[in-house]
Amino acid sequence: MELTKDKIIELLSSKDDSLFKMADKVRKEALGDEIHLRGLIEFSDYCKQNCLYCGIRRDNKDCTRYRLEPDAIIDLAKKAQGYGYKTVVLQSGEDPYYTVEKLEYILSEIKKLDLAITLSIGEKTMEDYAAYKKAGADRFLIRIETTDKDLYQRLHPNMDFDNRVRCLRDLKTLDYEVGTGCLVGLPEQTIESLAGDILFFKEINADMIGIGPFIASPNTPLADEKRNNFDLALRVMAVTRLILPDINIPATTAMETLHPNGRIIALQSGANVVMPNVTEGDYRKFYALYPGKICVNDTPAKCVGCITGKINSIGRHVSKTKGFHNKAKN
Repeated sequence: MELTKDKIIELLSSKDDSLFKMADKVRKEALGDEIHLRGLIEFSDYCKQNCLYCGIRRDNKDCTRYRLEPDAIIDLAKKAQGYGYKTVVLQSGEDPYYTVEKLEYILSEIKKLDLAITLSIGEKTMEDYAAYKKAGADRFLIRIETTDKDLYQRLHPNMDFDNRVRCLRDLKTLDYEVGTGCLVGLPEQTIESLAGDILFFKEINADMIGIGPFIASPNTPLADEKRNNFDLALRVMAVTRLILPDINIPATTAMETLHPNGRIIALQSGANVVMPNVTEGDYRKFYALYPGKICVNDTPAKCVGCITGKINSIGRHVSKTKGFHNKAKN
């Protein structure tokens, strides 16, 4: 669907809930009733960056840091396969410990399990991205967070907006499925800039978009910015579905942190992906990007059973494919 920036602003500013039904209809027409589950492995919460909103930012001294060794990551991927996942998402802070060589080993071993692999490990060089691709990575998620360049620079000390965009374009050049997205409800963020974010997703021809509501995290410079951004995040997600009908859009965990049925509501408003956590033990709570993260005391087996039941309860079903945007790869 073609929407002008003014129309997007109008939809984001409106209180008309028919937007969500429209997005759900577009999702059904483009993708059917399959929901893709991605097993999320959060393998390190060390990060060299110092983003003002993030609970694992470098200067947060109250964060319990951990790293999983390569074989432990591979073991979690094997368990994810056993739970029935077709895709794993390997996510971490920007942790220099994981060299190209370590990641090549991890990726090549997981690829032997016939799993699709998504990486979410931050800004790297073109050469690094190429090495990960050759070793077995299929997708890469790197959220732009905001396309308001001035706001981006204020929120991301010593980072460069243009380099973030460079990463996304390099990944496209290398034929990754590229995921990006934004935080919704950031201090000083405007509806106009959110509309710009959505148009940016279309401009770069993104394959997957993650929309996360901003949740203030303790021990960060934005700790006192308390507000509930659920409805606005849902609207950004729904409008994204209207503009990009056949891409993959997750019902994010942060949605459910703000609303007890957040992921189901998101699935009924345009989303078609859920990423249950398959990390085990205390690491689930240590990876604390924001407070109130759901399911930190659950086992991976309980998580997959719980979300499968919820998906079935709304007349959807879990896909048996890897869920590539390019269906020829499934």
